[in-house]
Amino acid sequence: MKRKSWLGVILLLVVGVLVACGKTTASTTTSSSTTATTKVVAVGSTALQPLVEQAAQLYTTDHPSAKITVQGGGSGTGLSQVAQGSVTIGNSDIFAEQEAGLDATKLKDHQVAVVGMAPVVNQDVGVTNVSMAQLRDIFTGKITNWQTLGGKNEKITVVNRAAGSGTRATFEAAVMNGQKAMTTQEQDSNGTVQKIVAGTPGAISYLAFSYVKADVPALSVDGVKPTAANVQTDKWKIWSYEHMYTKGTPDAGTKAFLDFMNSSAVQKSLVTKLGYISIQSMKVTKDANNKVSPL
Repeated sequence: MKRKSWLGVILLLVVGVLVACGKTTASTTTSSSTTATTKVVAVGSTALQPLVEQAAQLYTTDHPSAKITVQGGGSGTGLSQVAQGSVTIGNSDIFAEQEAGLDATKLKDHQVAVVGMAPVVNQDVGVTNVSMAQLRDIFTGKITNWQTLGGKNEKITVVNRAAGSGTRATFEAAVMNGQKAMTTQEQDSNGTVQKIVAGTPGAISYLAFSYVKADVPALSVDGVKPTAANVQTDKWKIWSYEHMYTKGTPDAGTKAFLDFMNSSAVQKSLVTKLGYISIQSMKVTKDANNKVSPL
């Protein structure tokens, strides 16, 4: 009888240990799944890059397990790489439908801001306003000296953006009226253009509002100043949405970051601080065919 009692006690102890191990394993598994590292790689538009970079810094402060890498390269690069599945997010100044050779149906659009773009000049040119027709004539090579526009007797040096740039596509759609820009030097980022225009007498190009500085002042067009308020009503014509495309529905970690991009922490503070326009403040909407409609 005593032997049977001891066997019973031992059996109960073994069962208890097994149950405890099972609970520990389950607990460890649950903990592992909830603390899994989120890895996001966002590539593309240099116009959008400053906003995504600073938003990522804010997000990872509160979510230390998230690893978010942000790179430029241009809208075309962002769209092609996300379509190939080589990056998590493709940042773009243009709709995916506007990118040649891309199957936009496989991509999901997440609009996070609006960016205004403006013609900018070297600060020595002596011109502050041009008409839309004059701006077009500069970029087609019909006007070659600032004196023609009331400025200095100085040759105009045109700096264009590289093919595949969303900023270039937006500028051409709003300004060029189907005409082809003259063959000239091309640069692949807003930051590079900013430095070249600032350091080149007589230079002109175009930049996102967030890159306009004292040494690269923006021109008004037809008497309209490039301001957020004028973009909101389409009084200022050169603007686009800032898109963060994913290949299909994003995973939970990526979705959480995209949701943060549209949160009040970003839209009501960071967007304005960096020179963008909040989606929530727009009075008009624009589609992939550049048709503008009131909201």
